[in-house]
Amino acid sequence: MKLIERLGKEWLFFDGGTGTILQEQGLAAGELPETWNLTHPEEIVALHGGYLQAGCDIINTNTFGANALKYPDQLQAVVEAAVAHAKAARRQSGREDAYIALDIGPTGRLLQPLGDLPFEQAVELFGEVVRIGAAAGADLVLIETMSDSYELKAAVLAAKENCDLPVLATVIFDEKGKLLTGGTVDSTVALLEGLRVDALGVNCGLGPEQMLPIIQRLTEVSSLPVIVNPNAGLPRSENGRTVFDIDADGFADWMARIAEMGVQVLGGCCGTTPAHIRQMIARCRQKPFLPPVPKERSVVSSFSQTVEIGGRPIIIGERINPTGKSKFKAALRENNIEYILSEGMMQEDSGADVLDVNVGLPEIDEPQMMAQVVTRLQSVIALPLQIDTSNTAAMERGMRLYNGKPMINSVSGKRESMEAVFPLVRKYGGVVVGLTLDENGIPDTAEERVRIAEKIYRTAAAYGIDKKDVVIDALAMTISSDSRSAQVTLETLRRIRDELGGHTILGVSNISFGLPQREIINAHFFTMAMQNGLSCAIINPNAEGMMRAYRAFLALTGQDAQCSGYIAAYGSQNTPAAPLPADAVMPLGESIERGLRERAEQAARERLHSTPPLELVNTELIPALDRVGKGFEQGTVFLPQLLMSAEAAKAAFEVVKDAMRGVPQQQKGKMILATVKGDIHDIGKNIVKVLLENYGYQVLDLGKDVPPEVIVETALREDVPLVGLSALMTTTVVSMEQTIRLLREKKPDTKVVVGGAVLTQEYADSIGADCYARDAMATVHYADEIFA
Repeated sequence: MKLIERLGKEWLFFDGGTGTILQEQGLAAGELPETWNLTHPEEIVALHGGYLQAGCDIINTNTFGANALKYPDQLQAVVEAAVAHAKAARRQSGREDAYIALDIGPTGRLLQPLGDLPFEQAVELFGEVVRIGAAAGADLVLIETMSDSYELKAAVLAAKENCDLPVLATVIFDEKGKLLTGGTVDSTVALLEGLRVDALGVNCGLGPEQMLPIIQRLTEVSSLPVIVNPNAGLPRSENGRTVFDIDADGFADWMARIAEMGVQVLGGCCGTTPAHIRQMIARCRQKPFLPPVPKERSVVSSFSQTVEIGGRPIIIGERINPTGKSKFKAALRENNIEYILSEGMMQEDSGADVLDVNVGLPEIDEPQMMAQVVTRLQSVIALPLQIDTSNTAAMERGMRLYNGKPMINSVSGKRESMEAVFPLVRKYGGVVVGLTLDENGIPDTAEERVRIAEKIYRTAAAYGIDKKDVVIDALAMTISSDSRSAQVTLETLRRIRDELGGHTILGVSNISFGLPQREIINAHFFTMAMQNGLSCAIINPNAEGMMRAYRAFLALTGQDAQCSGYIAAYGSQNTPAAPLPADAVMPLGESIERGLRERAEQAARERLHSTPPLELVNTELIPALDRVGKGFEQGTVFLPQLLMSAEAAKAAFEVVKDAMRGVPQQQKGKMILATVKGDIHDIGKNIVKVLLENYGYQVLDLGKDVPPEVIVETALREDVPLVGLSALMTTTVVSMEQTIRLLREKKPDTKVVVGGAVLTQEYADSIGADCYARDAMATVHYADEIFA
């Protein structure tokens, strides 16, 4: 029976750890586990056989780190051997009913614009592995241990575009339920459901106990089968070996509890063994199986935020649109992206929930501009986006590069439109706006508009798009040419809500076109529309009359608890402060906090006319970085924004340095950063480097896969008082311990700070580190202590 026929209908069980078991069998510190596919085939076959005999249904190929970055010359041989070994184990154990998962892990690099890996290159790197593995006979693709939703999307697209196998995906959350780049359970589920994976879940990083709140939320929001593959507790070091604190019986106890929470697929990750999996299966098979329950949630998401449609009306900011905006048109022609970003930030500050993005001008390359604007916006703004275009090439480019589940504006009831747009929504995911017009134009009656809405729903369903992912535009037409048009629109809204149970959207300000004092009409119509069921309003959130109507409506209808939003806006002043115009010179500190590189450069030059360079650094640049860092630690600023702020600060520093040419410059201190031997994952190290350099430290970046001897030799030669070590994989933290041991022997006065997804405070203590840095800012704080 095919996996897809069983998934979500009965208990299924994954295998357990790979790297930790190979370490027990002699995998050396820093040795790449995938090489054993070629050098130790018997051990790999035996590893799979042990799990199959324990009773698991799915075994993972030994390909977690296999990609062309790590294996430029041997990739095909490594992957083909991995699949062959899994097949051999299945045959030898008589478990032909088991499935072979092509295991795909992260590349270890951060995608542009935050890092240096282009999105499409990431898709191709993963795609190459998928093509080889599928041709070799894998039964499914498992994308696992992903900590960046953008890289996760690249991997899912690669799998979908290069094979027809089931695709399962699991990610690695921290104890706060966040991905490295800020994603939450809700935003990750929205992304993966939009991309139509077959099951999703969580693995690695945490033990089963620490995963409980994450699992609870997964089962609350996911309509897909949920996978849970924890570590055997948390790691620590004993006599130079990495061990985990939960034995087979304890693991089975926890997994039995998890089985009762509504998950469908269970397994293990680092530290788990065939004994763990055998005990888990024996306990969990006795539990009643709970199939996944469809969640009727209409959700759009960014990399870190979700917005659910169907509660309070959602505000969609309309200002990123050239229609009637000469300055915006000029910004598009001049490729002035930071003006566009500022428009987005103004709307975010004014209360928008989603930002509409329309960059269409006849004289520009709209697909290229859409790609550029979407990529830049999502690196500095956490709000979800609505991709607004009639150009399907631009629509697809925006959807492909979007880090989340977007809104799509729009599709109409015309057959040609639905045939062009629905396949894109099916492939990339999204909530699509359905315009109530067809080949006969815009109907004059609500009856005809509702009929078109029904046709859009039916056609979407034929493409596999749920009704919850369609929002109907009832079309607001100006009352200056037809005095009945507002009543028709309001009746359409009401009938779609009451008769069809659907969600609706309007471009509210269209109602007043051609009239004086348009905001008067707009605000009153907005209130009437919300009363009649309007779900989403495309408005200018900077227009205070519109926001007054909105906040008053929420308060009067009980959707603003204790009127807290209304009081926050109007309790201490007559009106909220007007936002800074998009073309104004933004203060230096705010430019840095917002991550606007060009604005920061401009502001630094302006300030240097009146402020000495060092004073500028100490009174504006460093305090701005401190504010961003504090926001990151408090969870109000996310990694993409932190990195963009660091880049803006770096640009301002360069301006200051130019002004100080010939003046002796002081640095806080010099330190080494390195990803340890055997580990090519340098995302964390590179993030730390950017921040340290912005705080005035000289960083000797030794790169990735660095032997202990090289680190120690550099520390001695440069007399470095602080070394920072990074590792992502359990199999490479042993190299970290060896490096620390050698440093203690050769240069005992040097302090060591360590970080990485698999590390904990207890583990860092057990290997002799002086400091465990939970995140990049913690490293900066420790450096400040050492160099004080």
